[in-house]
Amino acid sequence: MATARPTGDITDPLVATAVTLKRMAARHAYLTTEIDDCDAELARIIAEHAPALTLIKGVVTAVASQLLVTIGDNPERLTTEAQFAALAGVAPIPASSGKTTRHRLSRGGDRAANSAIHRIVLVRMKKDQRTQDYVVKRTSEGKSKKEIMRCLKRYVAREIYRVLQNPRPGLLTNDLRPRRLALHLTQTAVALELSAWLKAISRIERGATQDRVLSERYRAWLSEQPKVSA
Repeated sequence: MATARPTGDITDPLVATAVTLKRMAARHAYLTTEIDDCDAELARIIAEHAPALTLIKGVVTAVASQLLVTIGDNPERLTTEAQFAALAGVAPIPASSGKTTRHRLSRGGDRAANSAIHRIVLVRMKKDQRTQDYVVKRTSEGKSKKEIMRCLKRYVAREIYRVLQNPRPGLLTNDLRPRRLALHLTQTAVALELSAWLKAISRIERGATQDRVLSERYRAWLSEQPKVSA
């Protein structure tokens, strides 16, 4: 319709409709281009200032942008993880009654940030196997979908907060544990071979520490181990 050339008397309903549709199509094309340009610009900004945000599962450019806006507007509320959770409206609020002990979602905080985290949870529930397994487990325990999503939102907020403390991509070590298990090795065996503390090996596998030297030694040692036949 944007390339159409309606002709005729504008007082004719058919001609007027065609002209209107042409204008709407042109507006749609213009706005689509503008949105694409904005997304590209935002992606560059995020890549420059907080690239680690987009490494979180479920976080796309629009979600990361909203989180950065919320953070920029409320820098004083990033002192602790609990403060950030409250800011994003995902801090659990007691809602127990009688013999029932439960919590509900907070209706306070920044609603735009809450919406961004909600989108992350929805994406993970649909596409992330680990999240899907968690939902099945909690459902079998009698939890409702709302309660499960409340828990997931809190977990996501915790993950985001940790990234905000170190907005640059950290050392990726999530391949070490699967490789160790494939070789039928224990963390204790690895710690002994590398002359390292068992706790240090555990923290590296969980991504809780950024010990690049030990991580590289660990990965190199795993590469030297003979593969275990099934």
